[in-house]
Amino acid sequence: MHVQSSRSWRVFQIKPVEVGVYMGKRDFVDRVDSVDPVDGVILVDPEALQGRKVFVTLSCTFRYGRDDMDVMGIAFRRELYLSTRQVYPPLQDREKGIHTRVQAKLLRKLGNNSYPFFFEFPDNLPCSVALQPAPSDVGKQCAVEFEIKAFSAESQDAKVRKRSTVKLMLRKVQYAPEGEGIAPSVETTRDFVMSDKPLHVKASLDKEVYYHGEPIKVHVSVTNNSSKNIKNIILSIDQIANVVLYSNDSYAKCVDIEDSGDSVSPGATLQKVYTLLPLLANNRERRGIALDGKLKHEDTNLASSSIIKEGVLKEVLGIMVSYRVMVKLIVGGEVGLEVPFKLMHPKPDAVKESEQEEEIVFEEFKRSYLKGIIGDDDDEEGNVSGGDDMAPKEK
Repeated sequence: MHVQSSRSWRVFQIKPVEVGVYMGKRDFVDRVDSVDPVDGVILVDPEALQGRKVFVTLSCTFRYGRDDMDVMGIAFRRELYLSTRQVYPPLQDREKGIHTRVQAKLLRKLGNNSYPFFFEFPDNLPCSVALQPAPSDVGKQCAVEFEIKAFSAESQDAKVRKRSTVKLMLRKVQYAPEGEGIAPSVETTRDFVMSDKPLHVKASLDKEVYYHGEPIKVHVSVTNNSSKNIKNIILSIDQIANVVLYSNDSYAKCVDIEDSGDSVSPGATLQKVYTLLPLLANNRERRGIALDGKLKHEDTNLASSSIIKEGVLKEVLGIMVSYRVMVKLIVGGEVGLEVPFKLMHPKPDAVKESEQEEEIVFEEFKRSYLKGIIGDDDDEEGNVSGGDDMAPKEK
């Protein structure tokens, strides 16, 4: 993960013989009304290129199963977005291609054979999400993925050799919105046959947005004026993942549960606070759990709640994620409440560029680093590349 501090920039680099990619971060923030642009620097070896051009693409792909699967003629892989730029030979003055301070520093560090690139995200793309495969599953998982690819070729549409291509997976992420929303609260009243008075249940949360790893306190109030005996109260957190491309499937997965064993006799009341904690650590073996998009060399977490810009068609958003607290009272049958909430990351503290030092730390990706961890199709997944070093030797 990209780390910014007041001491250094960490720069991600992947380098084959002809083309190298250098980027200051791999997580790009979707603020609903705007998205961080994607910027970086391409390092080329003109002699190795032998007259070929260098292009860089930003793509967003929705994958619904392995590439070699096909049902009723429908491909399981769909490109939601693709944008291509020619970087070398440059089509504009080098200075006009510099958009960020990180780019300027990289260009000074890497020398005259380096060239900047820059992409703006459209505002209607989904965030990076993947459905967790079971331990026995093989092939690529259902996911929304973003990727930067640099390649050399005679033209943009020419066949590209793998040894002339480097790929780097990116993530498009959302953070919790600023400001407090309305704390969710739901209540219901249930009448029963042969009972003059009803059962009243209320469930509420302290706030609308919770951070990953934060306990969720559920306030439950039961007034049982009925003649029925409440035998048990069960609380759970459901993750709902809507796969809105192709099939519009909806998957509800319980990611935490509390079987309280509490009972409420006729005419009695109950006021109690229950604590739930949804964590990926407790759900690692379960197929279909939605996760925040994962970069191969690091861990991830349960998927964050999706926040959608008004007016954007949901059909193009790949996988949408939401959460709810379920409160079930066992009264012969069930009396249930659903309390929606959001689960997200807090917005990280910003570090002003003026406070950052000049030092640049290169973090290199090589195929040998991941040997034995990733499959033979790593060229398609794009975190690593082979080839000779092109980077400056000083770190």
